[in-house]
Amino acid sequence: MPLALLALAVAAFGIGTTEFVIMGLLPDVARDLGVSIPQAGLLITGYALGVVFGAPILAIGTANMPRRATLLGMTLMFILGNVLCALAPNYVTLMAARVITALCHGAFFGIGSVVAAGLVAPNKRAQAIAMMFTGLTLANVLGVPLGTALGQYAGWRSTFWAVSVIGVIAVIAQWVWLPKEIPMEKANLASEFKVLGKVNVLLALGMSVLASTSLFSVFTYIAPILQDITGVSPHGITVMLLLFGVGLTAGSFLGGRLADRRLLPSLVGMALAVVLVLAAFSQTSQSVIPAAITLVLWGIFAFALCPILQLLIIDQAHEAPNLGSTLNQSAFNLGNAAGAWIGGLVVASGANLADLPWTGALVGGLTVLTALYFIYRQRRLSAAAGFAE
Repeated sequence: MPLALLALAVAAFGIGTTEFVIMGLLPDVARDLGVSIPQAGLLITGYALGVVFGAPILAIGTANMPRRATLLGMTLMFILGNVLCALAPNYVTLMAARVITALCHGAFFGIGSVVAAGLVAPNKRAQAIAMMFTGLTLANVLGVPLGTALGQYAGWRSTFWAVSVIGVIAVIAQWVWLPKEIPMEKANLASEFKVLGKVNVLLALGMSVLASTSLFSVFTYIAPILQDITGVSPHGITVMLLLFGVGLTAGSFLGGRLADRRLLPSLVGMALAVVLVLAAFSQTSQSVIPAAITLVLWGIFAFALCPILQLLIIDQAHEAPNLGSTLNQSAFNLGNAAGAWIGGLVVASGANLADLPWTGALVGGLTVLTALYFIYRQRRLSAAAGFAE
């Protein structure tokens, strides 16, 4: 089974790289296609919206398709989208290609999480999800820097050709290593939509939005914080981001282990840890070594929440796990966009960059409160059920 999870992780690596690498290539893309930097930046927004709105539709459309064939189809769509990006003759075509790629992003991670959890023993489900998401964290540590360097050296189109090759490798790995028959329950479209009315599902999705908003309200502006407040050189910023990526990778494994042991206490603990570390960052950002330590801890705690929240939504949306899991990816991406927007408003208001982490801490506090309410509600429901019996 580890080889099957590795196949999913390879695809996750490619998908994560293609989502974020465009940020480092924006000036090259804008220059080549004759558009402004803000217009080129909309390629990031278009991708996020493709995940938010398109992925659930694709998940419902493939609800009763064999899981192996669905994942292979998503990966082929990923390859197609990146090939179209590499060949795009103009801005409109590139935007359409990015949206096509985004559709497979949300659906792949959503369905892939359910498949990964089903490939292992019940007490290893979160760790299996975390292993798949390791591909996403490594995309930030290795894929994005290497893809940006390649694009700057050989042209931005070369990066999308390289990511397409990763997609081909992922298809081969899934074809060879994924089980021929992956158990699945027959989906009922009425149940798929009905799950959206469950309060616990909405609370779980809300926590994913808040956790992601907390992260990106600060991380979107991490370069100017490190440069202007910490006094780090451009090369040093790369090193600091690498340390953050190491924290993300460690956090993914930590979250998987914690979730398999005590899901809800781990959720509260990691969310609270994010609040504390962001509050500390408002002070430690003044000096290089403390800032570096804080970034590693922030990466650990922030990404430990990912497998925890992913397993939570699978459990709560058990009547429609594929849709619920895919909607969780939409929630994360909605948080990405909201966090960047909120952080931008704070910066535009004239606030000191050193105080920006307090914004992330405040949103993180809402995550903690929502988690506590979720637990309170669960206990009341359990008590009511016990009384009825």
